[in-house]
Amino acid sequence: MSKLGKRTRAAREGVDRTKLYPLPEAVKLVKERAKAKFDETIEVAMNLGVDPRHADQMVRGVVSLPNGSGRSVRVAVFARGAKADEARAAGADIVGAEDLVEKVTAGNIDFDRCIATPDLMPLVGRLGKVLGPRGLMPNPKVGTVTMDVTAAVKGAKGGSVGKASFPAEKLVENIKAFADAVAKARPAGAKGTFVQRVAVSSTMGPGVKVEPASILGG
Repeated sequence: MSKLGKRTRAAREGVDRTKLYPLPEAVKLVKERAKAKFDETIEVAMNLGVDPRHADQMVRGVVSLPNGSGRSVRVAVFARGAKADEARAAGADIVGAEDLVEKVTAGNIDFDRCIATPDLMPLVGRLGKVLGPRGLMPNPKVGTVTMDVTAAVKGAKGGSVGKASFPAEKLVENIKAFADAVAKARPAGAKGTFVQRVAVSSTMGPGVKVEPASILGG
């Protein structure tokens, strides 16, 4: 098992990874741990009680955040052929293969999120020392190494709810607006508890679990 870096260990201190925090407290913890030299993006991740394999359980929608998101999230995708075309159609800002590797190697990292198709990971793997420290390395465990580039691109662009520099109350308002839009987009085919798990994080910080009841309504 790889050892956690000093920054990661420090960021995780004071965060109980088994606890569900009320939204305002979760936002406070995330802001306190956003220590990067740039203004980190604040994101919300939600696990929903749906089966995306069924067409009648897809969740789609657009939300206008009351306080804006700071700026749009720029997404880069390592893909070739039809998957590259699919990435562009989904809204990816930068798409490429060997040419994109060359740009990143040269220090041209003009994106906030990075996605790759599995077949290009041997190529992207060469960029670990460049992308890793920035938290940009594609990872299958978080869905950024995938053949479903459409879902990955939309997910990467849809999770931003502000910047670490935003006042806490503004972030809370944005997160609640995002959650409300998701709740209203509940598919008719979804059964049981719809919003099952919620977490908030910054670009380089740890995820903080949130009480679902504190994010919905109110």
